[in-house]
Amino acid sequence: MAAPRPHDVSTDDVRYLIAVARVGRLTSAAALLGVDHTTVRRRIDRLEAALAARLLDRGADGWELTAIGREVVERASALEGIVEQVVAAAAGDASVRGTVRVAAPDGFGAVFVAPALARVRAEHPGVALELVTSTRPLSLRGSGFDLAVTIGAAGGARVQSEPLAEYALRLYASPDYLAARPPVRALADLEGHDLVFYVDALLTVRELDLAPVLGGMRLGLGSTSVFAQVEATAAGAGIGLLHAFMGEGDSRLVPVLPELVDFRLRFTLSTRPESPAVDAVRLVREALHEEVARRRDELVPRR
Repeated sequence: MAAPRPHDVSTDDVRYLIAVARVGRLTSAAALLGVDHTTVRRRIDRLEAALAARLLDRGADGWELTAIGREVVERASALEGIVEQVVAAAAGDASVRGTVRVAAPDGFGAVFVAPALARVRAEHPGVALELVTSTRPLSLRGSGFDLAVTIGAAGGARVQSEPLAEYALRLYASPDYLAARPPVRALADLEGHDLVFYVDALLTVRELDLAPVLGGMRLGLGSTSVFAQVEATAAGAGIGLLHAFMGEGDSRLVPVLPELVDFRLRFTLSTRPESPAVDAVRLVREALHEEVARRRDELVPRR
């Protein structure tokens, strides 16, 4: 079979592939490009025919790039940025432009990521920002993000990862819950108490499998949402193993055995190498590192 020739490949078709790689779904890519999903499918088919290679496979979380597709997108990722910069140059605008999608766990996303993104937007109005939060631990199998914050080590995708921040999980309860029961002064006193934490059967991150460490406690109320965990604990559903940055500042909660129970986990920041808005991604990455550095005492509060 003859090798593909450059003039057989439409750079516009490549833009369609980049869009699908970024959002993971044909319908979402169509909305991004202002066309219908059948046009996206037709353009991808035409590009695959021109390159004589399969570029996308259907995965559990949408469309995923094949090995060749990743190579194509990585090499062409600057295309969208170049087009935006050309438009900006014609308009006499030297500012950074592009769209950056960030995926993050729900609690950390709301409390730390959102303020960092707001600062980027205020300083760089040419950068459009999207924050996708999940009430379950994130998987990197999908391709719909430029930057992703995950719990523990990143895996399952071809990404560039780095440590972002350490954070603490500690026990909290409502004063009324504790007043109605014998004092909790030692680990042995936790036996028989209801634990508020994640749903065991839905845990996908091994670092969060901490309930067995708290011997004698039983999972009384589990939720995939850390916000629901906080509310349930404040309502007296049990003793919550909560993010310290959420439990410590909540006036409805008091620490339980803070000197004895102090789990330390880590958030990891991952970047997709095929993300097209390279300069915009860099700005967001820097803003996230600055946010956690400035607020480190909230992530691991002093006892």
